[in-house]
Amino acid sequence: MAATSHLFRVWRGGELRKLQVSCQFLPSGANRSLPQKRRPWQQCFSASSAQHSTYMLTPPQVNSILKANEFSFKVPEFDGKNLSSVMGFDSNQLPANAPIEDRRSAATLLQTRGMLLGVFDGHAGCACAQALSERLFYYIAVAMLPHETLQDLENAVESGRAVHPLLQWHKHPHDYYSREAQVLYFSSLRTFWQELLDLGCPGDQPSVSEALVCAFKRLDNDISLEAQVGDPNAFLHYWVLRVAFSGATACVAHVDGSDMHIANAGDGRAVLGVQEPDGSFSALTLSNDHCAQNEDELQRLRQEHPPSEAKTVVRQDRLLGLLMPFRAFGDVKFKWSIELQKRVLESGPDALHENEHTKFIPPSYHTPPYLTAEPEITYHRLRPQDRFLVIGSDGLWETLHRQEVVRIVGEYLTGVHQQLPITVGGYRVTLGQMQGLLQERKARVSSTFEDQNAATHLIRHAVGNGEFGQVDDERLSKMLSLPEELARMYRDDITIIITQFNPHVIGTQQS
Repeated sequence: MAATSHLFRVWRGGELRKLQVSCQFLPSGANRSLPQKRRPWQQCFSASSAQHSTYMLTPPQVNSILKANEFSFKVPEFDGKNLSSVMGFDSNQLPANAPIEDRRSAATLLQTRGMLLGVFDGHAGCACAQALSERLFYYIAVAMLPHETLQDLENAVESGRAVHPLLQWHKHPHDYYSREAQVLYFSSLRTFWQELLDLGCPGDQPSVSEALVCAFKRLDNDISLEAQVGDPNAFLHYWVLRVAFSGATACVAHVDGSDMHIANAGDGRAVLGVQEPDGSFSALTLSNDHCAQNEDELQRLRQEHPPSEAKTVVRQDRLLGLLMPFRAFGDVKFKWSIELQKRVLESGPDALHENEHTKFIPPSYHTPPYLTAEPEITYHRLRPQDRFLVIGSDGLWETLHRQEVVRIVGEYLTGVHQQLPITVGGYRVTLGQMQGLLQERKARVSSTFEDQNAATHLIRHAVGNGEFGQVDDERLSKMLSLPEELARMYRDDITIIITQFNPHVIGTQQS
């Protein structure tokens, strides 16, 4: 089959640009601003049929790329026993953007021993996702504290005494940390707990759901205020504006004993792996995507704006025709009035004016805000059959169905492969090809897993997913060897946290 030339429209900096690519497969349109419908990778990339030359990575090179950002944490045992409902977690990231726009966070709440795990998917840059990865868990921790503990915290700061830490972070050594902004971040956080003290009463303690909603909304408000006020330090002034004008979705899990809450704003997703009596795994989705495919979200948006905007608030399945997620932090281009945007930009540093994202005004922009960071909260009481939770950015869910994700992770964690019938759909398969598929299956069952991290194993399948569900090593190599300017056209950044639960502890807590 001869390679054909395709013309792609790509949104860059507020204008549509055309990109000529010569190939024999169509890109998935993973970019959130591409107008094309997203396609399965099986339609996008056929390693066996591609006739253009592509640099092939060796297996060690592939493994090096896949394992570069992996991180694992095991909850410590006491007297040989694990007293937590969480056994530990595996996480990993695979960039498509340069630099990667996704971020991740995991921490233990030292006041309650509950655990927080979150995935943040940035767009229009990584600044907003970076700020969330550093700040959101502190806001959640403060929002959950009882009045007396908040008062002790304020008294310690007021008197100059050491403050007891709120979180024990579980971070990869490469996870970035913006040290220059820590004084500003702490000042805003302190203002938050001072206001909680002024509004609350002794004995008050909000529910987990209330605390999560309060923390999300307050941090987004602080991001907006910091950008409006600016900072005498030129670097910080530029940084707070970058955070506010970029955006990020957030999917966060709070696990405390058998109680699990999911707070989601955007199109990240949390899926529970449930082990059935026959040993197979089923998927239970614990979050809703806030996008055009969610009818409740469409109705919410239209109800918040005049009937005259019913046809313009969502166009081409995007908010105002531009933004795919309907909930996100930052993105003040969809929240501030036009007058406020102009005033802040005019007083901002010259470097900000070079960012084309800040220059355009969304079309049909009449009644802001159009975007919210308020999360949707889902509560689930853990059961012994609930074995693991997968939190992933949309880069994962675009490539694999949730049931396939749960099957892959379940088989990895248990070491038991479900021998499902081989289906070949409408493909014509010779007896020799069928024999090869059966031999590959046998080899997979008899061999030990080469990945020591469940998230790495899942990314390997997501990127190298073959026509029959197995990992196609040639496809995997070619996808990982794509140059930066092309990688983003075929897939998005992928960030995954897989949390494994302790069924024995959960069963004891329920009895």
